[in-house]
Amino acid sequence: MDNTEAALLSDIENVKNIPIVSTMLEVICKSTGMGFAAIARVTEDRWIACSVRDEISFGLVPGGELKIETTICNEIRDNRQAVIIDHVQISEIFADHHTPKMYGFQSYISIPIILRNGDFFGTLCAIDPKPALLNNAKTVGMFNLFAELIAFHLETLQVAEQSKTALNEMNHKLVDSVIENRQFKYISNHNLQEPLRKMRVFSSMLVQAGEAGDVEKIKFLAGKIDDCARKFSELVKELSEFSELYSDTDFELVDLRKLVAEVCGELSKELDEKNVRVQINELPVINASFSQMKQLFYSLITNSFQHSKRDGQHEITIGSKEITQKNTPQLPVQNDAELIEIMIQDNGAGFSKQQLEKIFDIFPNLINEELEKSDGSGLVYCRKIVRNHGGSIAAESEPGQGTAFSIILPIRARS
Repeated sequence: MDNTEAALLSDIENVKNIPIVSTMLEVICKSTGMGFAAIARVTEDRWIACSVRDEISFGLVPGGELKIETTICNEIRDNRQAVIIDHVQISEIFADHHTPKMYGFQSYISIPIILRNGDFFGTLCAIDPKPALLNNAKTVGMFNLFAELIAFHLETLQVAEQSKTALNEMNHKLVDSVIENRQFKYISNHNLQEPLRKMRVFSSMLVQAGEAGDVEKIKFLAGKIDDCARKFSELVKELSEFSELYSDTDFELVDLRKLVAEVCGELSKELDEKNVRVQINELPVINASFSQMKQLFYSLITNSFQHSKRDGQHEITIGSKEITQKNTPQLPVQNDAELIEIMIQDNGAGFSKQQLEKIFDIFPNLINEELEKSDGSGLVYCRKIVRNHGGSIAAESEPGQGTAFSIILPIRARS
């Protein structure tokens, strides 16, 4: 099977997996009196039925095909305009058209399904051997709404499949991390599924609102669906960014003191607004990924001032000291490796014991009652970066007493 055929089969399967498709086709047939309704995947050389409601024994089933040149959808793909025929026999344009003559219908409506990226997917169409009153605002509006919903769900399913692939890739790369594997499984089963579940609920309600012609409710529910889609997109983006933090990257000599000063310079506006003072003490030059080290300190400093107290100056102190391997037997480095411990301490609001246990989780949704809401998700990147360098990271904190992060790294992580 070539890639094109596999892609088409995937498109058909995705339409089948849209939970409200059968309801849509049923509503179309009942509200218009049409006997046949379908969602078709239309390419330059293929017309394939993805989902069908057939009450007139037209004879087409999901997966069935029509010759593309015999369909009006072939023309719709080219001009991306809807075609609506109340009565073929009296139509100036379609009375002598080959398609209605071949398939024996008198009424016809077909709306293009356009994905948000501009790609043409196919059509939502309906036919009947009898004339029908189709060219009116209510019917056209319903078809347009359903076509947009189909496009929206197709995009959502595509993103879900991409995120599933990304999760599988990450799981293969993180087989040595029980905690992260547990988190990815939870994300796949819960975090990503929850906005999808809500979208299915709101979409079902949207169909009912469309059937009832309740325009205000349609607008309200469309907004809810858009919110869920945005949340889903944010989750997938964050997972994608995390998946890129693999350990196979270029290492070089990195002066951590200069790097931290550079990070503080980039954050100067936020530090001034939050009344934050950063004290940078002695830091070593280590063999590391410059970009990952920069992200590490950027996330740690940002996390610190996000959890500052409301009153007074927020102080962050960053320093280091050399340690011996025998004090850190858990690290996956050689016994004679030179190690450095980097400390990042602040006088902020701190975390409770329950929050501290989840501080390095993905999407921990940490909320301190005395602070603005902060998801704290940047810290999971910190743990991944430190592990990429053969090190470890830990945190100690008490509510109201600030937080201290300890990062242990080999000075020569890689040659």
